Amino acid sequence: FWVLPAVEVKIEVVIPEKERSKEEMSPNGKASPLIYKVNGTARHYHLEEHPIASNPYHNPKDVVEASVCHVKDLENGQMREVDLGCGKALLIKESGEFHAVGHKCPHYGAPLVKGVLSKGRVRCPWHGACFNIGTGDIEDFPGLDSLPRFQVKIEKEKVYIRASKQALQTQRRTKMMAKCISLSNYNLSSTNVLIIGAGAAGLVCAETLRQEGFSDRIVMCTMDRHLPYDRPKLSKSMDSHPEQITLRPKEFFCTYDIEVLTEMQVAAVDVKSKVAVFKDGFKMEYNKLLIATGNTPKTLSCKGKEMENVFNIRTPEDANRVVKLATSKNVVIVGASFLGMEVAAYLAERAHSVSLVELEHVPFKKFFGERVGRAVMKMFENNRVKFYMQTEVSELREQEGKLKEVVLKSGKVLRADVCVVGVGAVPATGFLKQSGINIDSKGFIVVNKMMQTNIPGVFAAGDAVTFPLALRNNKKVNVPHWQMAHMHGRIAALNMLAHGMEISTVPYLWTAMFGKSIRYAGHGEGFDDVVIQGDLDELKFVAFYTKSDEVVAVASMNYDPIVSKVAEVLAAGRTIRKRDVE
Repeated sequence: FWVLPAVEVKIEVVIPEKERSKEEMSPNGKASPLIYKVNGTARHYHLEEHPIASNPYHNPKDVVEASVCHVKDLENGQMREVDLGCGKALLIKESGEFHAVGHKCPHYGAPLVKGVLSKGRVRCPWHGACFNIGTGDIEDFPGLDSLPRFQVKIEKEKVYIRASKQALQTQRRTKMMAKCISLSNYNLSSTNVLIIGAGAAGLVCAETLRQEGFSDRIVMCTMDRHLPYDRPKLSKSMDSHPEQITLRPKEFFCTYDIEVLTEMQVAAVDVKSKVAVFKDGFKMEYNKLLIATGNTPKTLSCKGKEMENVFNIRTPEDANRVVKLATSKNVVIVGASFLGMEVAAYLAERAHSVSLVELEHVPFKKFFGERVGRAVMKMFENNRVKFYMQTEVSELREQEGKLKEVVLKSGKVLRADVCVVGVGAVPATGFLKQSGINIDSKGFIVVNKMMQTNIPGVFAAGDAVTFPLALRNNKKVNVPHWQMAHMHGRIAALNMLAHGMEISTVPYLWTAMFGKSIRYAGHGEGFDDVVIQGDLDELKFVAFYTKSDEVVAVASMNYDPIVSKVAEVLAAGRTIRKRDVE
């Protein structure tokens, strides 16, 4: 379906009401209302304006003011969660100044007081999102919303915070955004910005354009049936329904004139005439293009791979169906990838049996190293997951058209009612083969630090790209993770608007299994040693990945906020030596 702009548009910030489960300007300054005709009907439009700082609270009944501490209660560089009676705020003292912002990370609700404060920003302890302490604005991801900012005043050595009750309750703030002003000469088959793919990269690109005052047409298209959703939850929280994990409600897209074409696949791109050709023959002209198509899961190549009850988890429907079919039944998972391991953990309590087949001798060996991999494997075995390592699937057998057994090359036969395949993915870039866009030998789109391809006006972002990573001396890398896709989308949008912004973020990811999380920051590819502090058997540790003498990545379990601390050090461009962590 198409999500088209609403006809009646009120000027207000849309704040998504439902709290997520645990774990700005116009081109011409202040815009006057614009009136023009669409289908003969006059429409009024405003561009959103930044709230006027002197009096951000329009309704006095919505405001609370409270004394929260004495000026000497906080040292420089300290944070404190303070209660204002109808909600909490995070009070921060840095360089002699006090700041107050929301106390919960808008992504999954992490307590920011347990995060890391560094040079004017606070970093979330769970997933690494960063917020400016002066404005509350989000500066690194994941998540879409910023923190509300509250007024602080000092009177008679006491610190007072003045805040809106609504902001204290929601703990999130959607940045001000422009709206489209060019719908008068509405032509369905042309757009200023076309975004192919509606994951994190595509959505953040569209939102950033609007936040920066871009008021022309934006169209996103996706093969999915759904509006953009929280993809990591497909393997971490498998029975989530699409409407529970959507990143923005339908009204948001209508309010800010971001059009979404669902179940629409682009078959080819003609970069000379600036036209995208869809599978159904529909053509759309564009001025600027973002390709953010992500990747396609690899399938098995053995006999029986087309059988019913064999899944690659691509959509919420796939995840929901696997949970339903696996309950009290026998599940075989092929591949100890992040997806494979998360699915195994999620199904372990629900299925009758969970077996995991993997070519390596230890899960996550290439990513986390052998010792961490073994500790994770032991945790899985303690939760009734059986591993079949150093082997692969030779055949899937059926009975009455349904999966019955998985046969391994080792000769072992496993009973199986459901099989989930998690053996990696390839970039979804096949449709670009004849386009002239530079693609490497593995199928990744090659971009520079501004997310630009070799074709002017064509940008690419997310899992399908390789880009120069500042952290590793601008080595071209592929980082197929949620946080990075967000940042790619933002950088691409800023450079569509000619800001000349280069990417310099530190990769940050997490995996969740059996109620425990491994957090990871940096880029450990090619590490030659691992320095471990803490206790692997107790699953309370931090692992530093080193290459020659330098720490290139860090992973931890039950050791917050060490990964966020290391991420901040790396983000500042500082080098951590091996001797510093030994």
